[in-house]
Formats: sequence, C-alpha cells, structure tokens
Amino acid sequence: MLHDDIKASIKDAMRAKDEVRLRTLRGILAAFTNELVATKRTPQEMLPNEDGIAVIRRLVKQRKDSIDQFEKGGRQDLVEGEKAEMSILEKYLPQLMPRADIQILAEAKKAELNISDKSKAGILTGALMKDLKGKADGADVKAVVDSLFA
Repeated sequence: MLHDDIKASIKDAMRAKDEVRLRTLRGILAAFTNELVATKRTPQEMLPNEDGIAVIRRLVKQRKDSIDQFEKGGRQDLVEGEKAEMSILEKYLPQLMPRADIQILAEAKKAELNISDKSKAGILTGALMKDLKGKADGADVKAVVDSLFA
C-alpha cells in the first residue's frame, strides 16, 4: 500500500536526518488525512492507492504552480525548495505514458469517434482522458490532440 510505503520512508528520512524529504512525506500523509476527511471517512482509514495517487498528483501540480510563480517573482531560493519537494513526490507516482504512445491512441480514438474538425477537439480530449485516467498527463493529451488538428 502506498500509505505504508510513505510511513516507512518517513522513518528512513528521520534516521537520515533528511529534513526536506521528511517534511514532504509528512505533507503527503497530511494530504491523505485531509482527503479522507473531505470524503466523509475517518482519518484512521487507509486511502486506496488510486485516491492516494490522485492526491500526490495534486501536490505535484501545486509544486509546479508554485515554481512558476516563484520564478516570475525572482525568488530562486524558493524555486529550489519546491523542485526538491516535487522530485520526492514524483517518486511515488507511476510512470506516465510518453507523448508518442498518446499520439497513437489519439489517432485511433479520432478515427473511432469519426472526428474531423477542430470544433470537436474537446470531445476527443475528454474521451482520451477517460481512457487514460492516471496513465497520461492531461497537458500532454491536450497537446497531442491540438497537434492532430494543426
């Protein structure tokens, strides 16, 4: 279970005195607890792996947004910290599908749905995201779909 892996990693980080890793892993557990409470479950329950992965993806997205904002604000010191946390978070996510594989599936889905013009790109993107849930990055899927109509 993802939950157990993170708890074990916290112990390792404590032994290694790795403050960034420890803070990040504790943040993941806090986010898991918040997700349980938000979905009207008790904090003592274990979050299913799919839900845990979704929570970690959300945390990675938050880090990406923070990095973007800090870079715009010229705060390189904060950018480095966010990047360090993001790399730790990404270790707990499954490998995402490369764009070349998404391209193949998008072309097949486009033919299957008989979509020929750009006005239906949203329908194609939605259908692909439903099929690729958790396997591909939404930004990559959107970029591939946009390239099909370029």
